[in-house]
Amino acid sequence: MKEITVEELKQKIDKGEDFQLIDVREPFEYEVSNLGGENIPLAGVLIESDKIATDKPVIVQCRSGKRSAAAIMQLEQQLGYENLYNLEGGILAWKEKFDPDMQIY
Repeated sequence: MKEITVEELKQKIDKGEDFQLIDVREPFEYEVSNLGGENIPLAGVLIESDKIATDKPVIVQCRSGKRSAAAIMQLEQQLGYENLYNLEGGILAWKEKFDPDMQIY
């Protein structure tokens, strides 16, 4: 599984690169804090896969990196996605590195 660090994600954001960010946490978690990605909870990633790009890099994130890894495995194994990257450490790593005041449940 391909992974990306929060530092690499921040560089992509700062450079204005074209990619999609998918947040696979539950809506209540997304409402507390998010990085601006599209919220598609883990349970719905296969059902809502039509919302996930196939023509550009897609970074998948959750709280710690575990649910996003599970989502990527489902999408790669069942639907053949090859453009997915797991955000190492998830939103917890982002908070630690860039936004210590970010609310985390």
